[in-house]
Amino acid sequence: MTTKILITGASGFIGSFLVERALQEDTMEVWAGIRATSSRKYLTDKRIHFIELDLDNSGKLKEQLREFSLRNGKWDYIIHCAGVTKCPDKKEFERVNFQQTAGFADLLRSLDMVPRQFAFISTLSVYGPVHEKSYKPISLEDIPKPDTFYGLSKLRSEKYLESLEGFPYVFYRPTGVYGPREKDYFLMVNSIKKRIDFSVGYKKQDITFVYVKDLADAVFAGIRKGVSRKAYNISDGEVYDSRDFSRLIRKELGIKYVLHIKAPLVILKIVSLCAGYLASLSGKSSTLNSDKYKIMKQRNWRCDISAAVNELGYRPQYNLERGVKETIAWYKQEGWL
Repeated sequence: MTTKILITGASGFIGSFLVERALQEDTMEVWAGIRATSSRKYLTDKRIHFIELDLDNSGKLKEQLREFSLRNGKWDYIIHCAGVTKCPDKKEFERVNFQQTAGFADLLRSLDMVPRQFAFISTLSVYGPVHEKSYKPISLEDIPKPDTFYGLSKLRSEKYLESLEGFPYVFYRPTGVYGPREKDYFLMVNSIKKRIDFSVGYKKQDITFVYVKDLADAVFAGIRKGVSRKAYNISDGEVYDSRDFSRLIRKELGIKYVLHIKAPLVILKIVSLCAGYLASLSGKSSTLNSDKYKIMKQRNWRCDISAAVNELGYRPQYNLERGVKETIAWYKQEGWL
């Protein structure tokens, strides 16, 4: 029996991999939710169905959803991946990540289009800095206290979806997601290529990662298990120090020696604030900003993924070494390096 799945934000880094993962399911009719201006560079498979969704215009979105419903019924599964991770105006986090998510859910309910499962791609940043002294893994029992606008906007979306009676949400809270097509971690790769390894803060920092394909597998494990009204922290199950990522990048690039620069957090704060201010003036997003400073300042990114392992059967296939190897190979193949 064929089921229909919608992935919003399908043209983005994580979204495009979710589409690819959905195409591996022989019984799924895959719909990519995009904007009219979205690139389809990584959405070339002829099996993909496209639908334009104007999440910023409630009236237009309602008509787009109603038209789809009249022709096709409703989606069995929705993975809501649309959102922003950085923007020049802090208010954009609220508008895009929260208001658009809430409005989308409201329309699905009003049009009788609520799916069997609504997977929401959230973030480990909803917790904020947790267990910074003990380095105890962040768990589902910890009370979220986000200290970034990004984390707060995602938490507000979670709380809203939770408030909808019977709404079949599943929250995925990944730690740092990396892989081919990702641009922020690529900046570090480019820095290493120039033989500069930059890090900040002198206190121990435990870092976690998840390869984008593993995140996609976790989401589809949740679909397969039919879970509802649950949340899961997602990582590769390992813990790394601040040098592991750069060491593996150096290995894949064949670079033996780099200049290690460790700057005080106060320097990062000044640079981030300045970069964020200039970005606000230009109207363009900056990788360095006040949110990014708080993320880089956080010392403990350990997280407990036992719920995903035990309830979903989630088994990460990529540790950092394998993931970096595949990512660097892609950067080279695509001419990024």
